[in-house]
Amino acid sequence: MRGADGYQSPFAAESTAGALVDAADGTVLGWTAAARDMLGIDAAEVCGRPARDLLADPSQWPAVLAQRDGPAWIGRATLRHGDLGELEVDFRVLPLDDGGLPGGQPLPGAGPAGARRMIVLGAPTSLVTKWRQDHAFTQELFLQNRIGLAVFDDDLRLLRTNSHLLPYGGVPEDLTGFRMEDLLQPEDAHSINEHLRDVLRTGVPRFGLETRVRTLDDFGDGRVMMFTAFRLQESGQPPLGVTIAFTDMTDFDRARRRLEVLHRSTVALGGSLSVTRITEDLAGVLVPSLADAAAIDITTAVLSGEEPAPEHDRPGALRRTATAGDVPGPPGADAGPQARAPISAPLRAGGGHLGTVTVWRGPQRPPFDEENRSLLQEIASRAALAVDNARRYTREHRAAVSLQRSLLPPAASDTVAAQTDSIYLPTDAASGVGGDWFDVIPLSSARVAFVVGDVVGHGLQATATMGRLRTAVRALADLDVDPEELLLHLDDLVSQLTVEALGDPDEPEDPDRREHSPPEAVGATCLYAVYDPVSRTCVLASAGHPPPAVARPDGSVEYVELNPGPPLGVGGLPFEPVEFQVERGSVLALFTDGLVDGGGADLDEGMADLRTRLLKADVLRRPLKDVGRDVTAGLAPGRLPDDVTLLLARTRTVEPQDTASWQLAADPQEVARARQLVAGQLARWGLDEMVFATELVVSELVTNAVRYAGGPVGLRLIRAGVLICEVSDPSSTQPRMRRALATEEGGRGLFLVAQVSSRWGSRYTRSGKTIWSEQPFPEEPAPGRAL
Repeated sequence: MRGADGYQSPFAAESTAGALVDAADGTVLGWTAAARDMLGIDAAEVCGRPARDLLADPSQWPAVLAQRDGPAWIGRATLRHGDLGELEVDFRVLPLDDGGLPGGQPLPGAGPAGARRMIVLGAPTSLVTKWRQDHAFTQELFLQNRIGLAVFDDDLRLLRTNSHLLPYGGVPEDLTGFRMEDLLQPEDAHSINEHLRDVLRTGVPRFGLETRVRTLDDFGDGRVMMFTAFRLQESGQPPLGVTIAFTDMTDFDRARRRLEVLHRSTVALGGSLSVTRITEDLAGVLVPSLADAAAIDITTAVLSGEEPAPEHDRPGALRRTATAGDVPGPPGADAGPQARAPISAPLRAGGGHLGTVTVWRGPQRPPFDEENRSLLQEIASRAALAVDNARRYTREHRAAVSLQRSLLPPAASDTVAAQTDSIYLPTDAASGVGGDWFDVIPLSSARVAFVVGDVVGHGLQATATMGRLRTAVRALADLDVDPEELLLHLDDLVSQLTVEALGDPDEPEDPDRREHSPPEAVGATCLYAVYDPVSRTCVLASAGHPPPAVARPDGSVEYVELNPGPPLGVGGLPFEPVEFQVERGSVLALFTDGLVDGGGADLDEGMADLRTRLLKADVLRRPLKDVGRDVTAGLAPGRLPDDVTLLLARTRTVEPQDTASWQLAADPQEVARARQLVAGQLARWGLDEMVFATELVVSELVTNAVRYAGGPVGLRLIRAGVLICEVSDPSSTQPRMRRALATEEGGRGLFLVAQVSSRWGSRYTRSGKTIWSEQPFPEEPAPGRAL
């Protein structure tokens, strides 16, 4: 008999060697064909000769006999082989009962038990060992209970199981001979039987089959079981039956559904700053995920943006803001007979009572349990925060919002690419802000963007425009466009702001608006620079803004030669980029014109004076904060003709040994090579813990590039603060992450990349696009902490 993997059982007739041996003198009396095939020795060479001559070393005969422990015994010996020289064999000795003479006398020459001949069965030790291992594995598999096992015959009757098939009430203890329809509700039994019959018919295993099962007396949610089924069959024989391995996934399924409801609720709660819209979206999630009907009631004070009543006080009047499903009645009404299971949870935030969320279930669903109550309370807690945020927004939206210095970023920053510090001196010292701004924006692939800008004018209008432009630059920088393209978009925005400020000339002028904020054109200058610490290059473009100064390691300070474009809002003219090499340890100084043309001095003289001040401040060696203070010394806020901004950036580099890049062909086989290259590089960097996640990222991105973009495909790793993985291809089509349907085989690549990455994105290049992802390095254990 052959097993499923094709090897013969040591007890199969066609594979077991046999010999008939005289019990008295050990002479071989008979020799089977299987013995001839096993040892390559014909019967004529063996019969009539002592069995010891079969040993590879006949002197070991006493050692072989020493294994005997009774009339029937087993042992192991090394026999000679006609072709191989020798073969290790496991054998079994079975004495033959030859009967005896009348009166019970033994035959002449018979042993003490009346046996004068023995049958010796043997098989190669390797075959016997494998069979014993398989037998032990099967035996131990049925002894464990972590994974359930059940064996069915070809008529789908249960033959054997290692644990209770359905571990809850309503199922007999002994299930031998039962069918699924004897235990489960008809639709559940039919579903499982269909899969088992298909496995029996085709022989194709089923893996990870998840189904809900309910016993005949269970009309609730039942249990969620995951089955893996495969057919039992010997070579050339009809199927013996089917075996299933099953796991109770009920707790996991409940947790998954809970997380799904929480996730959908969180998304719904974050989609609006309107109290009514938030509650409507939430009710739509609760039904039917958790209940058959839902209602949300909010206090009238919250709806008007006022502070809610303290929780210990009597709640104010409630207004029903959202419902879903067949809600029984108005707020406070009792549930009717068609909604027999209602539960509710209060909305509390900051010690105040905001409202109540109530859900109902009809008789066709099981009543709420403690887990459902806990879930509703969690949702209500998150909803309360969202409602309170919306209330605060409503209140703040009704008041005038004064733009403060908080519109500007922190004065100092520290990134992989550069360390920065800044000085900002507004003309209007009372408000603390003006029309100047600066920013330091981390970009993909360890790069950083430096921004300085200057809005024409002063006061609240210039401040508001500054805030809008800085936000726009941040948004455009997130798209990772080139500096000249960013300024082009920003120029279009300023033009639109001018149209909005001046209004439609055909409309009648509003006298109130003319009195309080006379319309005026919006204008600004801006310098946008992108520094790459890997290539040590800086690319910048200017919209009417003065060039930056570069302090080089040799002690010189020079201004970057550029051809500035027109100020923002003029339109119609291009912006020209300039690229220059940045030496290790250089310092960039970006500024607004208020620093170099204050008091009506000549611009060239002001820039020469700034260069001198940078040299005197020892910009290369001293802390940037001290340098900025010295450079702007003598400039008093509030008495300046224009706002002054100075941004200093001490550049850093990413060493060549911290990068690795490869070119791949547009071949699906290159995906495996890409994984190998990445794994090898991470091993050389000592980042073995990141191999699995990075291989996943590379596999998904390279596969997409090969499949949709063609080649060549560029792959680059950068070790700079985080692990950066880049995949470049010649296509200009931007990828998008979507939610794949359960029936779709693909569409989850970017979703997986997002799950294992702290940040990811895509940027256009001159030859196509680059998709990148960032992963944080594994945290090192604290000193003295056990690993």
